[in-house]
Amino acid sequence: MPTKYDVTKYERPSVTVDVLLFTVEEGELKILLVKRNEEPFWDCWALPGGFVRMDESLDEAATRELLEESGVKDLYLEQLYTFGSPKRDPRTRVITVTYMALAAKTEWKLKSSGDARGAGFFSVNKLPKLAFDHAEIINYGIQRLRNKLGYTNIVLGLLPGSFTLTDLQKIYEIILKTSLDKRNFRKKILSTGLITASGKMLEGIAHRPAMLYSFKNKRVVVTD
Repeated sequence: MPTKYDVTKYERPSVTVDVLLFTVEEGELKILLVKRNEEPFWDCWALPGGFVRMDESLDEAATRELLEESGVKDLYLEQLYTFGSPKRDPRTRVITVTYMALAAKTEWKLKSSGDARGAGFFSVNKLPKLAFDHAEIINYGIQRLRNKLGYTNIVLGLLPGSFTLTDLQKIYEIILKTSLDKRNFRKKILSTGLITASGKMLEGIAHRPAMLYSFKNKRVVVTD
């Protein structure tokens, strides 16, 4: 007869969630950071996040922590990657599951509470000193974001319902941090099937008004 399972025989690593919330502002890709209000790394900037409670899912924990530490809510969060280096947290063995979102900053009024004593957006090119391994996590998230541009509608939250191809190209150039050939960009983006022409033109333009486009899917679809 099988022996009864003894939960005390196994060590229990702690599990946290961390959220990478990207936005585009003033021609730069920025990320939301919070200032820690407790040790370790007191007064250092970090990604919004915290420990997962026993009665909640990972998605619920990420949503709760983002709201508690920054006041941001009602975002679609994509699970990004799991980081589990044994020494990534000086307190104990902590595995973190990271989430990513991309949305317009103007939608929120930042309000920190709980474990955070401040919140703000920082250019990914001018980040402050970060707690834990969050610099590594952010670098990974930026690369994943850039890779997804070519085959997903992940930038949906940064654009209005209708936009020009020029508007879309500017967003891509900011995130990729490079200039793109106008003709090649339009050819490639139209070939993806991600966007569709609305049949309407941009108003208020005297010469050659631009066609307006929209994403076919109105919900972020970021599956690999």
